[in-house]
Amino acid sequence: MSDMSEAPRIDGFGDEGGSRMANNRQFRLLADIPVRMSVEVGSTSLRLAEVMDLAEGSIVELDRQADDLLDIMVNGALIAKGEVVTVNGRYGVRIVDIAAAESRLAGVERRG
Repeated sequence: MSDMSEAPRIDGFGDEGGSRMANNRQFRLLADIPVRMSVEVGSTSLRLAEVMDLAEGSIVELDRQADDLLDIMVNGALIAKGEVVTVNGRYGVRIVDIAAAESRLAGVERRG
């Protein structure tokens, strides 16, 4: 979803008064940096010939069960698990579990 202007706001998130991080000076320096958030339903490996044979109505089986939680990724790093919800006719994701700090930082290169 690229346009969430109509999505409900999360209380205390993103407003200067309600968030502990928003009041942190170092965080405010980083707060406006855009990041790419994506939600992964599942994945599979296909040969190029199989991809070329796909047509309208084709079904591609993924590596997850229908009731498994979705991976919520920021810039390619797993940050949480969630489930699909609908909000005013749009898709959304409810955060169910936040990834441990070690796994959130696993994709981030540290420079020392």
